[in-house]
Amino acid sequence: MINAVLVFNNSGQPRLTKFYTQLDTSVQQRLISEIFTLVSNRPASACNFLPLPPLLAPPSTSTTTTDPGHYSDNPTNITYRHYATLYFILISTSTESPLALLDLIQVFVESLDSLFNNVCELDLIFNFEAMHACLAEMVVGGVVVETRVKEIVKGVRDSDKGSVRGKEPKMGPVGAVGRGMWAGR
Repeated sequence: MINAVLVFNNSGQPRLTKFYTQLDTSVQQRLISEIFTLVSNRPASACNFLPLPPLLAPPSTSTTTTDPGHYSDNPTNITYRHYATLYFILISTSTESPLALLDLIQVFVESLDSLFNNVCELDLIFNFEAMHACLAEMVVGGVVVETRVKEIVKGVRDSDKGSVRGKEPKMGPVGAVGRGMWAGR
């Protein structure tokens, strides 16, 4: 299960924070800070997988089962990818394959790239609704439901056409920075 999806810029400013498990706001803020510090200090040659910091790691007790078929639903892993000025980070349980999560990050970025025609950080700032919609097409309640880029983009565009705002989609011909936010005004 995916417990959280985070997107940061190189300065540590969150561009997307989506938690699929309930956490106190103070714990979320500390977790965001710790994870950014861990990820940003790693060299580019390091692998893209990390253990979760002790803030959320499950307590180790002697009564835990060592049965290899038993998996916990507690978050244990961080999987991330650094693209240009953005870090895409997934927090997950041990039941998720880290390589599949790297592929999911790649699909997310490709979907955003298709929506925005060569996505950049400004596109995500001015069209954050599209970024959230894209993630919602892919992950529901922490479970991956779609990984086909064409279907994700189609779902986001279809949901945008049905919006109350107006006849033209908010994103318009996505690719012009800020155009979608001011379309029809």
